[in-house]
Amino acid sequence: MQTVSVYIDTMLLCTATALMCLASGVERSESVSGARYVQNAVSTVFGAAGPVFITVAMVLFAFTTLIGNLYYVDNALVYLNRKRQPSKRFMTVFYIACVAVIFFGALASMDLAWALADITMGGMTLINIPCCVVLSGVAVKALKDFESQKKRRLNPVFHADDIGLSSEKLHHWQ
Repeated sequence: MQTVSVYIDTMLLCTATALMCLASGVERSESVSGARYVQNAVSTVFGAAGPVFITVAMVLFAFTTLIGNLYYVDNALVYLNRKRQPSKRFMTVFYIACVAVIFFGALASMDLAWALADITMGGMTLINIPCCVVLSGVAVKALKDFESQKKRRLNPVFHADDIGLSSEKLHHWQ
């Protein structure tokens, strides 16, 4: 599901927004870039309601993205802590740090915010690529099992034993 949402957001919504801005005839400049550029482009068609719509959509997108990412982090912390919930004190400090980062990002210049976002994405990439390489064998086995079940006209069901995984290795997936 997460892969589909990334596709919808990146390929469809971002492309549609870019095409809308380019087709609107609104000039982009240093003073009119980012959200203000999109708001001006939408206002050429929808008038005063356009910027309000874009603002509400951006707030909802940001809020749902933050909630989703906090959910992923909560699960990752539980996994890294061997299925034990981190202490309430740690989580309180962590959430306060998250709020501080959000406020910093909202108050920082767009160039600084994008530079920091690029740096942190690069850091995540350096962590994720080796993990993907290590887990690629398991993923390929699961894909082949899925495809063989589909060829046999079955409704594919994942069973760890079918790809050589024991339930002990899957304790964190349950």
